Amino acid sequence: MNVPDIKKYLRSEVMPTPFCKGCGHGILMHAVLIAIDELGMEFDNMLFVSGIGCAAWIPSPHFAADTLHTTHGRPIPFATGAKMFNPELDVVVISGDGDLVSIGGNHLIHAARRNIDITVIMANNKVYGMTGGQLASTTPHACITSTTPEGNPEREFDTCRLALGCGAGCVARYSVAEPVKLRRAIRNALRYKGFSYVEALTICPTQFGRMNKMPTPFQMIEQLREVCVPGTREQVMAGDVPEGKVYVGEFS
Repeated sequence: MNVPDIKKYLRSEVMPTPFCKGCGHGILMHAVLIAIDELGMEFDNMLFVSGIGCAAWIPSPHFAADTLHTTHGRPIPFATGAKMFNPELDVVVISGDGDLVSIGGNHLIHAARRNIDITVIMANNKVYGMTGGQLASTTPHACITSTTPEGNPEREFDTCRLALGCGAGCVARYSVAEPVKLRRAIRNALRYKGFSYVEALTICPTQFGRMNKMPTPFQMIEQLREVCVPGTREQVMAGDVPEGKVYVGEFS
């Protein structure tokens, strides 16, 4: 098996990456670039858009391509404007759960509803990792954050269920513990004509792991393997998920 040399897609001046040790975003970045390479997509015809947060650093400044590093919660409107101005452009949004779902959730649902031809890749590390480990809308019930020291009293958002409910035609979720399946889902999303959404479950040892007694990246990867179970579109839409588990798969 020939492994593509992804260094050709990266800016040499930003190596090594700024991510914390053990951060799962590096795995996601690798999966995105391998998918692009497998499809033979041209970086010259691509625009990567991100907001604010740890995951927003995946395309900007790493990718040797055109990037927009925008205001918090607003990458999808910027991406929409770029796509409307140049419909031939391949526009990809890569950002975090706090940016895309908590602060920018309204833009996510309307982009899905309008079936705008962009790909949104959301890195879900279950917490606001860059700003101090605060509670996010994706933080699982009872988990500890810096703003919920006694545990999150609320249930978390199922963002794939949200995207499907808004009419998105291509929706998938995998974790960085299954990089081959994650890469395949990203590849399918990139070639889909219309709004496509991939949720990448990732890890934040520095904030989420430390506060929830999973201090090592290995423990967190193993925990992802345990909680992720294959699911169907019907199961996701029904919200019929076993306690402590999360459905993964390509749901549409």
